[in-house]
Amino acid sequence: MSEYHKMISGQLYSAEKIEAAYRPDKSRALAQEINQLNSLEKEKIVQLEKKLFGKTGEQIYVNPPLYVDYGFNTKIGENFYANLDCIFLDVAPISIGDDVMFGPRVSLITATHPIDAAVRGRGLEYAQAIKIGDRVWLGAGVIVNPGVEIGENTIVGSGSVVTKSLPPNVIAVGNPARILRKIDDEDRVFWEEKEEKYYGK
Repeated sequence: MSEYHKMISGQLYSAEKIEAAYRPDKSRALAQEINQLNSLEKEKIVQLEKKLFGKTGEQIYVNPPLYVDYGFNTKIGENFYANLDCIFLDVAPISIGDDVMFGPRVSLITATHPIDAAVRGRGLEYAQAIKIGDRVWLGAGVIVNPGVEIGENTIVGSGSVVTKSLPPNVIAVGNPARILRKIDDEDRVFWEEKEEKYYGK
């Protein structure tokens, strides 16, 4: 098995031995190019972002500056928006569903290291994939740790650190993030009434 495939499958690997075809240098340079563009050049930003990530929907926008490790290990669904200063540390695969929103400074961190200091010091590391379901909203400054899955429709409050997977249809907050409550029909009715009022219905 190649060093790259060890990396993306959650096994121990050495970053120094990653094969040339899979090195992250071009992706990091492309992210830097995006970050240097004028914010008014939105079409060019989106074009380069679609080139940067492994797969995207037609409608996406990641507000620069943004930071990636590999870039091509991240797959993004349709109608995705991320605010300023987000990090996609995609040593292992990151999967993001449709209609997902990120606040500023959201960090998805797949990389991690052995607990044993001697093994860690010899340069071995590993990573665990992250999966974000459809219609998830991550508030400002949320950190998602390696191996976490977040279920559809779930909201994570600002500044939270998600250390364990979260089910669908909940609001979670804190460090470590804990479920505050479920999202239910009362929420839907409340916000649909506000929406109707906005449109003058």
